[in-house]
Amino acid sequence: MGDTSEQAAEQPEQDGTASKRDAGRRRRAAHRGAERVLARGAWDRSMGECLTALAEDGASVYDMAASPDIYGDGVVAELERRVAELLETDAAAFFPTGTMAQQVALRCWAGRTGNPVVAIHPLAHPEVHEEGALPTVSGVRTVHPTREPRLPTADEVRDLGEPFGTLMLELPLRDAGFVLPSWDELIDVVDAARERDAVVHFDGARLWETVTHFGRPLADIAGLADSVYVSFYKSLGGLSGAMLAGSESLVDEARVWRHRYGGQLYQQYPAALAALVGLDRELPRLPSYVAHARVVATALAEGFAASAAPWFRVHPDPPHTHQFQVWLPFGQRVLNEASLRQAEETKVALFGHWSAPGTALPGVAMTEVTVAAAGLEWTPDDVRTAVADFVELVVEEQERELRV
Repeated sequence: MGDTSEQAAEQPEQDGTASKRDAGRRRRAAHRGAERVLARGAWDRSMGECLTALAEDGASVYDMAASPDIYGDGVVAELERRVAELLETDAAAFFPTGTMAQQVALRCWAGRTGNPVVAIHPLAHPEVHEEGALPTVSGVRTVHPTREPRLPTADEVRDLGEPFGTLMLELPLRDAGFVLPSWDELIDVVDAARERDAVVHFDGARLWETVTHFGRPLADIAGLADSVYVSFYKSLGGLSGAMLAGSESLVDEARVWRHRYGGQLYQQYPAALAALVGLDRELPRLPSYVAHARVVATALAEGFAASAAPWFRVHPDPPHTHQFQVWLPFGQRVLNEASLRQAEETKVALFGHWSAPGTALPGVAMTEVTVAAAGLEWTPDDVRTAVADFVELVVEEQERELRV
């Protein structure tokens, strides 16, 4: 199924806790029972299966006879060393969540620059998914260089009407469609921020899969920023956790704030071990996922063009990473029911959860598509056939809704 773990966790649109729970169980069961999907994740396995796999896979990346970590030593310290080496930063600190890592980073920079204003896109994660945590918890105020569904340009950063201490760039910008600037555009934006005496922080939750688009190694990308946060579960198949990387002094300060925020956990070895497995196994495969996502996106467009769908949008075209959006002119209920029926009846799960973002017109919905290891088996013909079957189910559901 083409949904991400974040989508799988989203609640369906029905009213009532019981109906939401039932719909969620149905969605998970349909995905687990499907024989063909574009991506699989933790939601496809039981807790016991996940623990067994972690114990087996962990032996290939770390000494399983070693003692568990205590307050960040052992396997956690090894993960920090490994990420700092990959990104070629002086140091790195492990955080239980990316939300905490990013808040701490921006708070540290506000103190260091003497300016609590952060220039950020209104679709960036802290603005959309963190319940106003930056101003409420961290005392940081945000301003928006642009409202266009893309990263800001250098001119927009230069022309921002008030001083700011930090420019935060989410790479890729998920809620705009996992979009990225070109490499030259990224350099120009960073330079524009520096011209204004601001520091640059990258929300690199999905930085791992940007190397194909930029045509540069991870260290070159991370090296443009003063600090960068990366996630371990979004692309690498980890359990949870994030890393904040940067200079030794910044990371030392971040560790203090991590403790103050409640992030100094007694033991975190399952998350750290899973992250090491992801770095070893998934990171080298991400370029192949990105390449095949472009094949899948093209075939999706061809399938919809030949179908009864009035119109469609695959965005961006071509995808910048192994994730992208698909938009269709049907309601959420119709599209979600068609997706579930396809998985249940044909054992082919093409799409996951459909939603209606605040920017969408009534009767228009969007889903996020992720292409990972399971998706590499799909040929263009497989995709086109699945699209044809899906649209037939959509038409059936649409007619059923009109009859009610």
